[in-house]
Amino acid sequence: MFTKRLGLACAQVGQPQAQRRGGLKVAYDTRPASDPDGVGRYARCLLTALKETGAGCDELIEMQRPSSMLRSRHADVLHAPWMDGAMLHSPCALVVTLHDLNALKRRSEHLRTGMRKRLRHLAVQRALRVIVPTATVAGDAERHLGVERKRIVVIPHAADVAMHPRPAEEVAAVRARLKLPERYLVWVGSLQHPDPDKHLAELAATPRELPLVLVGATRPWAHELPDVILTGQVSDDQLAAIYSGAHALMLSSECEGFGLPAVEALACGTPVAACDSPALVEVLGERASFVPAGDMRALIAAAQTAARPAPAPPLWSWHDAARATWATYAQALAAVGEPRLATRTRRGRRAAGAAGIDGVEA
Repeated sequence: MFTKRLGLACAQVGQPQAQRRGGLKVAYDTRPASDPDGVGRYARCLLTALKETGAGCDELIEMQRPSSMLRSRHADVLHAPWMDGAMLHSPCALVVTLHDLNALKRRSEHLRTGMRKRLRHLAVQRALRVIVPTATVAGDAERHLGVERKRIVVIPHAADVAMHPRPAEEVAAVRARLKLPERYLVWVGSLQHPDPDKHLAELAATPRELPLVLVGATRPWAHELPDVILTGQVSDDQLAAIYSGAHALMLSSECEGFGLPAVEALACGTPVAACDSPALVEVLGERASFVPAGDMRALIAAAQTAARPAPAPPLWSWHDAARATWATYAQALAAVGEPRLATRTRRGRRAAGAAGIDGVEA
């Protein structure tokens, strides 16, 4: 299923890089690259792959403050690799990556959305191309942000090259360093803020036979979860060893934009048990054991009975993603001057003025 969708994704990005005429000067907003969570991994992995796949005539400029640097560098395209970097008044063609829109699906969250967040939504609506990791998120962008389907490009994420099965001695060394048990279940993600969609408190409280290891940067609330082992933030090599030594990975979230930990775990030879969610089914297909969303008992049972060898991960690399992204930049530049963009620009300026925001960033 995922391979077929990848073919569709590749078809959507237009001409291959080798057929582009002239070079592209792309400004890449690197601010999220230091984020320990999934957005940061995306920003880092894609940036590395873009450098390795660009044509000789292409130029990639790393920027920490596009609002102050962009005009002087005369870039053709600005890529904001997360929604918070979307610029309301970009002086060049804007490309934005949306990882998910789960918050907008919760009515309570939507009702308390502030003006600044609404302006970011407006900036995304005006972007010439919007990159999403799955067709599921593409549909969400259409429904919840009103982004035209022709401007949305599906470019899947991939496992980093560091994610591969690690030898037993390396797994044992990491297990000893982090004080992990010999057999365990693992969950990987952000532990900095409680997220009702992830059901972490319920997952921690559900009876199980194997210990549960939670991997990710934490804040105090996570240390109150019962009967779990917290590793904190770990390096990529340590994470690969943790995956390799785990009995199975669990994904407890009801809503995912892609589910990168699942692809990473499979790349390390580790089985995956997940709650049923459209994006995960799209990405993983029959590669994971799915249970009804919100059923933590079923999730733990599926994880504990998982058997190796795990299925191979999807055949898609960060180099594939980078080549598709370079083609998307070319599409965005070719779309400059569309009448619809001009209309949205005027709309955005009126909204910014009403909000009392004078800067170029939403």
